[in-house]
Amino acid sequence: MAQQNPIQGPIQRLFITLLMAGVMSACGAIAPSGDHSTPRLDTPGDTSTDCRTIDHQKGQTEVCGQPKRVVVLGPNLLELLLVLDIQPVGFADHIQFHTQDYDNPAQQIPYLGDRITTRPINVGLNYTPNLESLVRSQPDLILGPSFLNDGQYAALSQIAPTLLLDWFDTENNLRAIATAFNQTAQAEASLNQMQKTIDQARQRLAPVVAAHPKVLMMSSTDMSEVRLFTPQENYCAALVEDLGFQLVYPPNIDPANLQSSLPISLEQIPQMNQADWVMLFGVDFAALGSATDPSSFQQHQLTRFQQAWKKSAIAQSLDASKAGQVTFIPAYVCLGLPGPIGTELYLNELQRQLLPPD
Repeated sequence: MAQQNPIQGPIQRLFITLLMAGVMSACGAIAPSGDHSTPRLDTPGDTSTDCRTIDHQKGQTEVCGQPKRVVVLGPNLLELLLVLDIQPVGFADHIQFHTQDYDNPAQQIPYLGDRITTRPINVGLNYTPNLESLVRSQPDLILGPSFLNDGQYAALSQIAPTLLLDWFDTENNLRAIATAFNQTAQAEASLNQMQKTIDQARQRLAPVVAAHPKVLMMSSTDMSEVRLFTPQENYCAALVEDLGFQLVYPPNIDPANLQSSLPISLEQIPQMNQADWVMLFGVDFAALGSATDPSSFQQHQLTRFQQAWKKSAIAQSLDASKAGQVTFIPAYVCLGLPGPIGTELYLNELQRQLLPPD
């Protein structure tokens, strides 16, 4: 039996609250060493004259030559690495689905594992990466999240040149990573294809938007806590708004003042009865040590939310519920994977549920 992590209790809400609220301080599992003000970047290959200075959230980092061994901290950055046809030697997930090295990625890394041909070293969690495992992976480039603190960044930079990048800033992140690997043309092609995918979905969904434009977007595990999605804060809502839908809020909320997702009470839900569609995002990620192949993991995110919604008299009182215009969507595809791969998965799911059968 896989050993359970001590954060298993709150892990069901960890991904959604930490991704969307940005509350990632006090993550100092890596002990910094050396001179923090001038991190060493003297990794093998730095003698090359082919050097690029890359801007990122902690400043600038020089990458020389062609990185051969890259460690990636977070599924959102792993996605972008794979888009560029680059394989990782080490990976830190955001949720501890797997505790050992990734000897069978297709079963151990949600949605992306079947694209991985290596057996990446497990370097911990992306907000508390494991120093020993990082050293064992011998990287010449590290890609990580911007919410790591200065001490963690200094420690990572002692191991290899490190880029720290914002979670949902796909465009700039992909360009930064592509610059490190001299693959800017491939990055632009991927971004263009991503936009084409969005444009095609917008066109296909236009009749739905015209007939049923108002959408209520909420996330939960089992309705013990419900949060209202906002486009200012996460890609799930931003993309739905980009498709042309109008998001619905409680009457006392000014959307212009929103900066993050909002916890709402069950009693507030009927105040948003004007919604034509209700989109419900399952965030049950408590699957530590179990297989995360797409079919089982997708339904795992939704089951308890679906059951609680069906049993709730308040939920069933909504006009959208009575009309059968409620969709359940696995939140991981748009929260964890806001790049080209996740966007295609998310849009496919929206079209599957919102469009009438062919």
